[in-house]
Amino acid sequence: MKKFISTRMASYIILAINTLALLMHVLILLNILPYDFVWGGRLKRQEDVILFEMVSILIQMIFISIVAVKAGYILKGQFKRTSNIGIWGIFGVMILNSIGNLASHSFLETVVMTPITFLLALLVFRLAIEK
Repeated sequence: MKKFISTRMASYIILAINTLALLMHVLILLNILPYDFVWGGRLKRQEDVILFEMVSILIQMIFISIVAVKAGYILKGQFKRTSNIGIWGIFGVMILNSIGNLASHSFLETVVMTPITFLLALLVFRLAIEK
């Protein structure tokens, strides 16, 4: 896998996708985008949307921070062990998220988000195997 994509390119792609996802969650929270295609299409009340989107935003920010540390964009040389553990955790979450997207009630989430989360899982795996 190391021959196919560099660590730098993998981290750029991961950060770009997660930044776009963060923006999407903010737009959903602000009622600019509809919420029926996230969280498996199961959210029915605005109160649930607020809670779940706040969780999504927090998770996206944590993911972005861990990837940025692992890639050496922030806190260079620090928290290596923590970032390695975090990257493997993100990999696990992306695998579970891909499976969850397949079971979604939302056609859009299944068709669009499943390939994206699977791609993210592969890219995060690329970062995880880097020393």
